[in-house]
Amino acid sequence: MKVLSRLLLALLLFSCSQKPDERSHDVRLFNSNRSITISGFDKAIINDIARDTSTSAWQALMPVYKMPVDSDEKDFLEAQPGRYAVKDSLVVFTPDTAFKKGQTYFLRCFKYDDRQSVWQLVGARKKLGDLRHTDLQFSY
Repeated sequence: MKVLSRLLLALLLFSCSQKPDERSHDVRLFNSNRSITISGFDKAIINDIARDTSTSAWQALMPVYKMPVDSDEKDFLEAQPGRYAVKDSLVVFTPDTAFKKGQTYFLRCFKYDDRQSVWQLVGARKKLGDLRHTDLQFSY
């Protein structure tokens, strides 16, 4: 099971890492602003990952954070707890605590570095600054 989870993580990281003209990720509020949809992933990859119902696995793959006042603190935040689900090729995240009007949030999408293999990235320990990422911001 651990090998399957690593393979699925590698596939998701690869889909996150494609050049913007190849794969464009988008975050949108929906369900009366109670959830977000995350698009731009390969449907087959997302459906395979959806078989793992572990919230911690999803939070490791695409965590959602509340934007801090000081952006230097972004790397030290706890991810918003909530539920992840798959609908077609969209990932739907519904936080345990509703999004607040006027508050900015961001989804962190990790980038694959062409200089190292996907397996090196998956096997690497998470250290501050080790993994490049893109933060996709959204507000309610």
